[in-house]
Amino acid sequence: MPRSFTELTDKHPCFGQHSAQTGRIHLPVCPGCNISCRFCERSINQTENRPGVAACVLKPEETVPLIRKALEIAPEITVAGIAGPGDTLATDNAIKTFRIVKREFPSLIKCMSTNGLLLSERAEELIELGIDSLTVTVNAVDPEIEAQLNDYVIYHGKKIEGVEGAKILIKNQLEGIRKIASAGITVKVNTVLVPRINGKHIADIAYAVAEAGAEKYNIIPLIPQAKLKNEPAPSCLDIDEARRAAGKYIELFLHCSRCRADAIGIPGKTDVSRQVYSLFPREMNFKENFSHG
Repeated sequence: MPRSFTELTDKHPCFGQHSAQTGRIHLPVCPGCNISCRFCERSINQTENRPGVAACVLKPEETVPLIRKALEIAPEITVAGIAGPGDTLATDNAIKTFRIVKREFPSLIKCMSTNGLLLSERAEELIELGIDSLTVTVNAVDPEIEAQLNDYVIYHGKKIEGVEGAKILIKNQLEGIRKIASAGITVKVNTVLVPRINGKHIADIAYAVAEAGAEKYNIIPLIPQAKLKNEPAPSCLDIDEARRAAGKYIELFLHCSRCRADAIGIPGKTDVSRQVYSLFPREMNFKENFSHG
């Protein structure tokens, strides 16, 4: 059975009032992605502090010594999360990794993030695996708006561009959220706020994902980069207006740290990732780029 929302508020640093005392380890095991977000710029480096970035990409089996060492250095870690640097369902790596975590570290909460393109069809695998919480990035529920944020999807080996690709993505996201939520798994939704494009659409997104069963909603301010590098970052007023619009329909998540895909420690407080990774210089499976498909 997945952890209850009450247990998550006590032990998951992204959910509850005790967030300053509990930590997480993000396991960077996902090299590929299956959608092309216009604001996304994935990278392998040790310096940038943002989603989509990791110092390396690991094989699932390489995570065991890493987790053991992380727990020695930071025993406050209660969550094993997978948030990239690619999409977690675009390959089998995340599911393989969580099977290992379930066997080797059964006390850790298993938390996962995905763009949701394959969520509906892989939902039963996640339910069987015992995922405790899932985050889905939903940037629009109107295909015309989504197509301004995402150039294309790679769906069952086929590149589908523009509005047609957006329709598939949105349908699969909402269907997947329903399946996951109906199994008792806590679902959080992230939305990247791009004021000119989806700023007036936030209430619609919040309503749709809440109706599908999501319990938490997190608005992430755009980091201007990639094809949207000339878009201005949201102002404090933009963020406040978006939160007020969403808050009418769903409980808000307000302390996102926009973490790297290999972060280790207490979000916004400590990060021991470099300390941990420095102990395994030859065991890591380094990758230099990412793939779509």
